[in-house]
Amino acid sequence: FFQKTLNAVKSWFTLFGSSKGQNPISIPYSLRRDVSIVQLTIAQEKNFKRTVDREKGFYDMLLNLNGQPIPGLAASQTLPSHPVERMLQLYWQHSELLSFLKSKGAYLPHVMPEFLLAPEDYKIWTEVNTGLRVGMRSSGKLSGRRIFILENRTFETMSKRAWTDVLLQMYKVLVLPRVSSRMVPDPSSLESLENMPGIKSEPLSSNVYSRYERTILIWLNKHYEKYRKIVWKDSERGGIPPMRWIVNFDQDLLDGLVLATQVAAYCPYLIPTHFIKMYTNASTHEQFLHNSLILVKAMHAIKLDMDIKV
Repeated sequence: FFQKTLNAVKSWFTLFGSSKGQNPISIPYSLRRDVSIVQLTIAQEKNFKRTVDREKGFYDMLLNLNGQPIPGLAASQTLPSHPVERMLQLYWQHSELLSFLKSKGAYLPHVMPEFLLAPEDYKIWTEVNTGLRVGMRSSGKLSGRRIFILENRTFETMSKRAWTDVLLQMYKVLVLPRVSSRMVPDPSSLESLENMPGIKSEPLSSNVYSRYERTILIWLNKHYEKYRKIVWKDSERGGIPPMRWIVNFDQDLLDGLVLATQVAAYCPYLIPTHFIKMYTNASTHEQFLHNSLILVKAMHAIKLDMDIKV
């Protein structure tokens, strides 16, 4: 499940994250690299200079999705050459990033700034903080949050999860809010919607979905209820599907019917060529797969590929 989520996130941000068109990313490798590019300077000491490149990769995506610079993070900046100072600078930048996203409503209590560091910087971070705790213990002033010292393989797993969750929350707080909450009532569907339980879009009405996610659920419910009778009025594989209350984005979308009605609402010409062939009362894995394949073929037909896989 996590791998499928990671693939979906990577696909979306590759296609739509950058203002300069498609920009392939890898999680977490290209994201960590883009915030600490290594460049060799022409100097007698032949040392390395690492700079923060704001014109590509992660910070380009962040600026593009936010629409304006992030407070506290400069558009361009050179990292210190000293390893510890460089690590502290990157740690501070990641702290500012997490603080900004949390101020927008992101839920990231499990993501620590050190999990976003590159492995070599994380190693320096653990060495510095281990030394500080030893000094504080000897002076009787030990305090602060617990420090996690992870092995290389465990750190890579944690880093991949942390960057994935950061991107997911970026999508939640920077992209979903663009969804309009203005709903124009459709007289033809008001009667059928009267007996359906409502989904409240108020900010505090759910501790699972944000108000923007609930707006999408409302949109899914209205389109499904209206178009199920249109799409499958001549169905030979189960007839018109029954009314349903769509309250989540996983179980309620499994059979493909809800998503099919959303596409059919904007591309009705796909109804006789694709959607009419779907099982409207799917109950087996084979029927779910059949519906999913038809839905994917329909999206391919309108060039909405996005590397969709069943």
